[in-house]
Amino acid sequence: MRLLTTAEVADYLRIKERKVYEMVSEAAIPCTKVMGKWLFPKDQIDRWLLENLVRPDGMTPADPMPIVGGSHDPLLEWALRESQSGLATLPEGSESGLRRFVAGELVAAAIHLHALDDEALDANVEAMKAEATLYDAVLIGFARREVGLLTAPGNPLGLRDLHDVAKQRARLAVRPEGAGAQLLLLSLLHRAQLPLDRMSLISQPSPTGADVAQAIRAGRADCGIAIRAVANAAGLDFVPILWERFDLVVRQRHYFRPQLQALVRFLLSDAMAARAAELGGYDLNGAGEVRFAP
Repeated sequence: MRLLTTAEVADYLRIKERKVYEMVSEAAIPCTKVMGKWLFPKDQIDRWLLENLVRPDGMTPADPMPIVGGSHDPLLEWALRESQSGLATLPEGSESGLRRFVAGELVAAAIHLHALDDEALDANVEAMKAEATLYDAVLIGFARREVGLLTAPGNPLGLRDLHDVAKQRARLAVRPEGAGAQLLLLSLLHRAQLPLDRMSLISQPSPTGADVAQAIRAGRADCGIAIRAVANAAGLDFVPILWERFDLVVRQRHYFRPQLQALVRFLLSDAMAARAAELGGYDLNGAGEVRFAP
């Protein structure tokens, strides 16, 4: 979080410092007092500016395409189809999807982000807080997913964790930069104090978890990070690591439209629960609920 001083926020807003103090006294601007000094969280100032933006009559933001971008997930892909929501998918990674969403290109983005240092940090929520333009967006829970290390059937190298991967020089399939699974890999390596160059990476990144599984089945890789559902579908061994949040980011003004409501209703259906159990590695508690709203 970046904090601005009174002088800095005055310069940022192009007003006099005296006016800033007037706004503070009227509780008209986001601020906090620390050791007798007024400070202004920059992300909250940005949100405040956007929330008070005045548009000419009739000028509204253009509607995004009816596409759910971001991270790929087999259960989400199935739910979009079976719910008859009419929503298409554009799986290209959590960070790329979130950027497209912020740019107004998508009606929703599926994300599973990971912080480099703090495993307990809810990185999806933190990403919402950090992006000022998401002041009118909400985070909808989709599922918790079990993530782990995929290996060939029988786990022939006896891999238990990333230390084993490094020691055995096992060929590791990686995901593109900004993909949630790649962020998780970098986070796990950081906490294990294993530099990326210690790992034997296969040259071509795998676009999705299913591509990681295919690389292992084809003998091009020995292991890779993906969810249990992918391992089950491909008949691979799975070494569990953690459970992660997989969420949808949507604008409040789009949430109640028929397409997204069809999807949200379907998340609570018996068919959804049965499919999740069949795929394995999903926890649907809280599915369809608003996990965070600025």
